[in-house]
Amino acid sequence: MIIKVLGSAAGGGFPQWNCNGAQSAKVRSGAAGYKARLQSSLAVSSDGKSWALLNASPDIRQQINETPELHPDAAGAKRNSPIKAVVVTNADVDHIVGLIGLREGQPFSIYGSDLVLATLKANSVFNVCNPEIVPRIELPFDEPTELHGAGLDLGLTVEAFPVSGKIALFLEKGGADANYGSRDGDTIGLKVTDRKTGKAFFYIPGCAEVDAPLADRIRDAELVFFDGTLYVDDEMIVQGLLNKTGKRMGHISVSGHEGSIAALSHLKVQRKIYVHINNSNPILDENSEARKAVETAGWEVGFDGMEVRL
Repeated sequence: MIIKVLGSAAGGGFPQWNCNGAQSAKVRSGAAGYKARLQSSLAVSSDGKSWALLNASPDIRQQINETPELHPDAAGAKRNSPIKAVVVTNADVDHIVGLIGLREGQPFSIYGSDLVLATLKANSVFNVCNPEIVPRIELPFDEPTELHGAGLDLGLTVEAFPVSGKIALFLEKGGADANYGSRDGDTIGLKVTDRKTGKAFFYIPGCAEVDAPLADRIRDAELVFFDGTLYVDDEMIVQGLLNKTGKRMGHISVSGHEGSIAALSHLKVQRKIYVHINNSNPILDENSEARKAVETAGWEVGFDGMEVRL
């Protein structure tokens, strides 16, 4: 099974288009230790020929162009694509807008929870991916679902499970202090398994808390891609970028006694990789103390173009 990181940044990318924060400014200037990053997405394949995307970011065209495995087959039809399915983990803009970029009458399948698929249905712009040739398939919780697309069996099984999170920003109603706790299905994690080899990994790019059910689920896992949005809960406030904490946005912090390093420290996960990293997070600076801390704790910081094989 081949896994490629198409985008390792959170919504807005790195640098974010309108951000003049310290780190965005440094990556624009070419400062040492900083890499530009596109918005959150993975690609996975059991055979290196047919691929499933895990989330479809607004940067999808660039991500495809920069990933030869996702190019049309030069010996194939005038229009063709190795992308046969897209699995969406929530309705955040950085995870669904790329579906619009996959218009042009190309067959593939969209998989998501009932709540996420309802969001797509309620926004008619997503009908540019004609449901007659781009079916939308609901993912049940805790049941292995074989991935198919464009008439092909991708050889992969996805098992969806609810994780603590929040509804998408554009779906919020009420005042700034309203409770935006999620219902099961607003945010999901995925266990992706290659049916031929039995190898599996977890993809959890958005998560507000590692509760007991999630801890039990990923215990002893071979590989976990996990939410690395913020290093500390109030970093965006402290840096003058936004008046919201990580908890308010539905994201666990990396550090601290309630953070993901601590939460996964005793779960015996063999390989742990942060993705969905916000432009404010100091782990984006390869020379920072925060970067040293996560690496010392046994974590890797994902990057665009990163490839993992299981």
